[in-house]
Amino acid sequence: MIRINLLPYIQARKQENVRRQVSVFFLGLVFIGIGLYYTMTVFDRSLEKERNRLNLAKAELDQMKKVTKEIDEIKKKLSTIRKKTEIIRSLETDRKSSVILLERLSDAVVAQRMWFTGLTEANDTVGIAGMALDQTTVADFMKRLENCGLFSAVVLKSIKHQVIKGAELKQFDVVCRKIQKTPPPKDKETAKGKGGT
Repeated sequence: MIRINLLPYIQARKQENVRRQVSVFFLGLVFIGIGLYYTMTVFDRSLEKERNRLNLAKAELDQMKKVTKEIDEIKKKLSTIRKKTEIIRSLETDRKSSVILLERLSDAVVAQRMWFTGLTEANDTVGIAGMALDQTTVADFMKRLENCGLFSAVVLKSIKHQVIKGAELKQFDVVCRKIQKTPPPKDKETAKGKGGT
């Protein structure tokens, strides 16, 4: 009977299997290393992109803050300009209203029968003090004030009998409440035209 020694063959086969497993192991390590390197590279690029986006967003935010600050300054300037404009308008209105008031009061005077001794104006109230020849003149003056379109109410506060240099006169005080909206001044030529026809 022939005997074949198979031990060297089995050992060679075992060694070949071990070499194959070691090669597969190292090859797996290489693939894992390549995969990790690729993943890290992609992650680094993504992180760099996000950092760039963050820096751009910060730059835009800084720019927006500057713009917002400029807008706030412009709003403050506009507010100041509006306040100044309102003050100028109110001064213009007050200036015109005083002229209109004096014009209407002079139109309401009963000529050569009365005169003013005092005039006060506070908010929407006008106080008129004067002297008249009689009570009828005071009544006519009050009617003219009511019809001039400048006052909503005309009230006789007091009337007193007074003798000045031998002449008997009536000292009166009238209080008028102004209409909020100042009417336009009368056109003198129109008034003359109406009076002439």
